[in-house]
Amino acid sequence: MERPGATTMKGNPLTLIGPELKVGDAAPDFILLDGPMKVVTLKDTGNNVRIISVIPSLDTPVCDAQTKRFNEEAASLPGVDIFTVSMDLPFAQKRWCGAFGVDKVKMLSDHKEASFGANYGTLIKELRIESRAIFVLDKENKIIYAEYVKEVADFPNYEAALAAVRASA
Repeated sequence: MERPGATTMKGNPLTLIGPELKVGDAAPDFILLDGPMKVVTLKDTGNNVRIISVIPSLDTPVCDAQTKRFNEEAASLPGVDIFTVSMDLPFAQKRWCGAFGVDKVKMLSDHKEASFGANYGTLIKELRIESRAIFVLDKENKIIYAEYVKEVADFPNYEAALAAVRASA
């Protein structure tokens, strides 16, 4: 499934591959890689409430800020797991986390199979990177918050995502 014009970069329309997930949908499975290059699936993310922060690349200012913001928020969210998903290689994710002291957000790479992007509707066809999005999953793997940020360079609605987390935790 393709969604032409579902996102933009500097105002230029881009095509997202995959469905547009909504609150109440079952969270789709995925195959991602963690820092040691171990496969991580939805089941491997555990049974806590989870925030999945999706970004194009850690090496851009908004993605950098978004990941740091969720790392800071983690201290006030006991029992909540936070993941950042990007197409960055696991080596780059590890380097970036080390450089900025990001140690509470778990980094996952969609580089190998792009299954997260295709299953969650965040894969930008023209660039093979992720669009910016936030998903909050409850303990039963239901989506309780979903935001697809229209313009890739814009920030997500942190407060709405955090409110969904606090309401369910």
